[in-house]
Amino acid sequence: MVSCFRVLSKNLSDVKLEHASSPPRGWNSYDSFSWTISEEEFLQNAQIISERLLSSGYEYVVVDYLWYRRKVEGANADSLGFDVIDEWGRMVPDPDRWPSSRGGKGFTEVAKKVHDMGLKFGIHVMRGISTQAVNANTPILDITTGKAYEAGQRNWSSQDIGLKKRTCSWMQNGFMSVDTTLGAGNAFLRSLYTQYAQWGVDLVKLDCVFGADLDMYEIVTILKQLDQPILYSLSPGTSVTPELAKAVSGFANMYRITADDWDSWGDVASHFDVSRDLAAANLIGADGLLGKSWPDLDMLPLGWLTDPAANEGPHRASNLTADEQRTQITLWSMAKSPLMFGGDVRNLDNATYDLITNAVLLEINSFSSGNMEACVPI
Repeated sequence: MVSCFRVLSKNLSDVKLEHASSPPRGWNSYDSFSWTISEEEFLQNAQIISERLLSSGYEYVVVDYLWYRRKVEGANADSLGFDVIDEWGRMVPDPDRWPSSRGGKGFTEVAKKVHDMGLKFGIHVMRGISTQAVNANTPILDITTGKAYEAGQRNWSSQDIGLKKRTCSWMQNGFMSVDTTLGAGNAFLRSLYTQYAQWGVDLVKLDCVFGADLDMYEIVTILKQLDQPILYSLSPGTSVTPELAKAVSGFANMYRITADDWDSWGDVASHFDVSRDLAAANLIGADGLLGKSWPDLDMLPLGWLTDPAANEGPHRASNLTADEQRTQITLWSMAKSPLMFGGDVRNLDNATYDLITNAVLLEINSFSSGNMEACVPI
């Protein structure tokens, strides 16, 4: 396989400061912890990132999915009935894994500690509303009154807004779309994003809303609820075409254009063609939410990892060879994908550290231009 990208350098002084003016960079818990990460483990990783990787631009630390699911017997990545929700049907951190969340604090204290480290705090969320909230028929919070949402001389609840025929395709027990044609549906989404802002969230990774699960109504409706800037990431991105990417690029800062990338050469190799197509469509660094948007090739599964949807944390090294790892981060850099490292940094080996902090690759990732395929196989 041969794939060559033409890249041109650009000076830092030429770059306007704007939201996501270059591809975002950081760390995400999924590749190393799946859904099981605890507050202690997260903050340990954040501290090391602040000390060792922030100087190389890795500024976001993101709690990936199911931070609200209790880690108990019977719970797994698609189980039902183990989530922690508040009286308004909103997901809140599992207090056993996130003890600082007790007393209705949510992620407030975690976000403050992250900010004190000089980092930015992000969370993964699913589209719509949880099946658990719909089954419980929780009321909907009207943030303007602090009471249950009322319209048409009636109070509205979760069962009024949940669209049971539009469940998430890869987590059908977990979440379903919200009816955004209803005032109650809009009120629910507004209550979610108001809560995230109160917690101090800087990045929201919204899942099951793009690619084959595209829900433009929810994407656009959420933007109407935002009262302060966040880095807005859309995921996953299976079956993405340039036309589909153009539809969402102006509403986000990064959006996944591939399925989950794990530590196999087949996964890495599948990214070459989609990178080429999105580059040819002039979508790298296109206009996005309050700044730029970036096609996202997914996290870098390097270093110390776990397994997809596992119920355990990091326990093995990446299966990619040294050459495959170099190829992956080189492609990601040339394609100007966001660089989100996935390994447990508490066990960060020197070879992986040198790779993800390579000054030449990081300069290409941030400041190159005119990125496109320049030669093809003969």
